[in-house]
Amino acid sequence: MALVECVPNFSEGRDRAKIDAIVAAAQSVPGVVILDVESDADHNRSVLSFMAPPDAAVEACFRLARKCAETIDLNVHKGEHPRMGAADVIPFIPVEGATLGECSRLAERLGERIGKELGIPVYLYDQAAKRPERRDLAAVRKGQFEGLREIVGKDPSRDPDFGPKHVHPTAGAVAVGARRHIVNFNVNLSTGDMELGKSIARAIRESSGGLPAVRAKEIFIAERSRVQVSTVLRDHKATSLWRVFSEIERLAREKGASVEETEIVGLTPRAALMDYAVESLKLARFNPQAQVLEDKLAASGVGATGTGLRWQEAARALSDAFSSTDPTPGGGSAAAVSGQLGCSLVLMACGITAKSAKVAEDRRTALEKAAISFLSFRTRLASLADEDSRAFEAFARARALPKEDPERPRLMEDALIKAASVPLETAEISRKAAREAARLMEIVLPSVASDLACGRHLLEAAVLCAAENVRINVASLKDPSRAKPVEDRLAAVLK
Repeated sequence: MALVECVPNFSEGRDRAKIDAIVAAAQSVPGVVILDVESDADHNRSVLSFMAPPDAAVEACFRLARKCAETIDLNVHKGEHPRMGAADVIPFIPVEGATLGECSRLAERLGERIGKELGIPVYLYDQAAKRPERRDLAAVRKGQFEGLREIVGKDPSRDPDFGPKHVHPTAGAVAVGARRHIVNFNVNLSTGDMELGKSIARAIRESSGGLPAVRAKEIFIAERSRVQVSTVLRDHKATSLWRVFSEIERLAREKGASVEETEIVGLTPRAALMDYAVESLKLARFNPQAQVLEDKLAASGVGATGTGLRWQEAARALSDAFSSTDPTPGGGSAAAVSGQLGCSLVLMACGITAKSAKVAEDRRTALEKAAISFLSFRTRLASLADEDSRAFEAFARARALPKEDPERPRLMEDALIKAASVPLETAEISRKAAREAARLMEIVLPSVASDLACGRHLLEAAVLCAAENVRINVASLKDPSRAKPVEDRLAAVLK
């Protein structure tokens, strides 16, 4: 089965409700597995990473673009990052069984649909570009929303590849493309001197004669009064993370500044970090496959991706974690873990049945589609297990504030809403998964029917355990108007 990664960048990094709604629009497509969501208030921008089969990826990106157009108005949007659209950039990246050429065709399909159905102009970029000058995203986005609004329809060189020859009044335009894996690497300096940041960005970016395959821009972080050099490594083999960091550090030091911290936005290839370690440590004759413990264990069939007794050890560790006297992990995390185990048993039943020579092709296709859905359920439940612990810790921090602190009541209420919302989502996903598992009973092999039934029971247990955690957090809320929507959603799940 072919898989592609999509990394939509959209112009909202401050309003959590809007961000969640946009991510949910993409996640509503069966087969979509959310990998990461990064939001930055200064940039006022979010970066979503997800993996899906090709058709599901196109549908998810379309739903995301539609939700962005419904919720984001660029006329009032302010942020440090350049942008020309509500859904600003949507790249397709080959992961497994897919090529850049196929990802380019997916970009064309999506672009045509966004242009036709949403009335938003679309520019194909990078490997999907129809014009050489549009391979560079910065060239496509030049002028941003406000500049494009004035020039599109007047200058033929700025005509979009799909959609109307004018920007959407609130959603702007969108760049859709295909590319290889990139590294988004930001370097924060110990100064607020934008002229210094500008000179460093100019010195290192490829378009100004700097480092190969590097884009760079200076950004002022108002909250900290610091300059950030925001870079994109389009090919970390051509220019490594170490080289970019070293060059920025050298240029800053020459002007009496230094690097305060760095950050990687979104997902990055493991090789980029490994190359950084090798280059910065000046390692000679280093072989990751032979010298990195986890790689060696995996190759020997003993590590996390291998066989051996790893699962028994993990089970004991999990049991010990829940039996400790620490408040986390607690019941909400346990509910999410129960849901993960339920999904895993369903996946096993589907996989064994699909492999059988006795199974007809249409039945095998149905099982494979179901497996994609359960993989998505399991991945989200894994995230929720962690989010539940973080939600409790946030409440504990708010409760620990001095009682005379005027912000304490509001922060406690907000934390309680989050602490209730996480297990509520666990219950909703687990109930949906349990119902889908019930429909699979008729098509799995009799030999795995008991495993499928166990999966259903674990999913139902996840619903009931999560509900207990929703109730206890809602009961502590002081504002009934905030409690009622949560109670109504829980009632719908348990109905």
